[in-house]
Amino acid sequence: MTEFSSPDTNAVLQSPTDPIATGTGRAAWLLIVGPGLIWGSSYLFIAEGLAAMRPAGITFVRTMIGFMVLSAFPAARRPIARDDRGKVALLGTIWMAFPMSMFPFAEQHVSTALTGMLNAATPIFVAIVAAGLMRALPSRRMLIALLIGLFGSALIAIPSLNEGHSSTFGVGLIFAALVSYGFAINLARPLQQRNGAIPVIWRAVGCAAILTAPTGLPAVLDAHWTIRSALSMSALGALGTAAANIMVATAAGRGGATSASAMGFLIPAVSLVLGVVVRDEHVAAISLVGGGVCVIGAWLLASRGDARPRRRLLHPAAYFSRIARRLSSRASVA
Repeated sequence: MTEFSSPDTNAVLQSPTDPIATGTGRAAWLLIVGPGLIWGSSYLFIAEGLAAMRPAGITFVRTMIGFMVLSAFPAARRPIARDDRGKVALLGTIWMAFPMSMFPFAEQHVSTALTGMLNAATPIFVAIVAAGLMRALPSRRMLIALLIGLFGSALIAIPSLNEGHSSTFGVGLIFAALVSYGFAINLARPLQQRNGAIPVIWRAVGCAAILTAPTGLPAVLDAHWTIRSALSMSALGALGTAAANIMVATAAGRGGATSASAMGFLIPAVSLVLGVVVRDEHVAAISLVGGGVCVIGAWLLASRGDARPRRRLLHPAAYFSRIARRLSSRASVA
């Protein structure tokens, strides 16, 4: 993947014996499973951070730490096209600053497990936004997948809607974040194809840190830190905002979309297990069913009905971008 690898490294990556390129070995599994575990754990880290500071501080801390970690990679500082700078700033708003701010506020009203399970609907919103932007009706298969995913989202949310206004507000914040992700991921794909994944992510995270500083910095200064909350926020920033993005971008570039997409299906399961085991949260049976239905809908959207060669992708959320690409191809044929 030339965007963030040296020529010597590329020679190794293209070798048929490379474990990641061939989809075998511990390194390949780490690149696939690691991001799912990290992002599935992020909702637990947010909850631990809320014990120390106000919600506004969570996003500021994670983006600042993520920006500093990404700054250690020389590839991050590679220039991007001048015409794309404004779009990257917009991306930092709708992919980082806004949705990442919604989750801490939402977790004041709903459980971490429910938050993670609702995120299983992200590819559904990506596909809906892509269809709207391209003014193209999805295929029958994709329409069925979208309806399945939306039905699953409703099943997840129903118990919280019955718990009162507070929980309903929290669910609404999560859905607002998912809609924002829907627009952001459709914007991110062409930006990352033209400029590389890491340079775009680094600048977007930096913009998010600047945007969240006015409200986030006072919250950090007023925080009551403990070792647990400090470690959680460090992990959220270094792993969730930086390392996971690099790992998925690497997996997508070396192993194709199929390998990178696997991580998306781990996130709701990891958040559910951690919420129940670590925080002793209760999850209604109907929400569990809804989470499974969402994953099925997302899998149908991401899967192909035919065997095609694997492609090198730059977008860290590779299976989300596949959805947008399929809709785009269908629109151009029509």
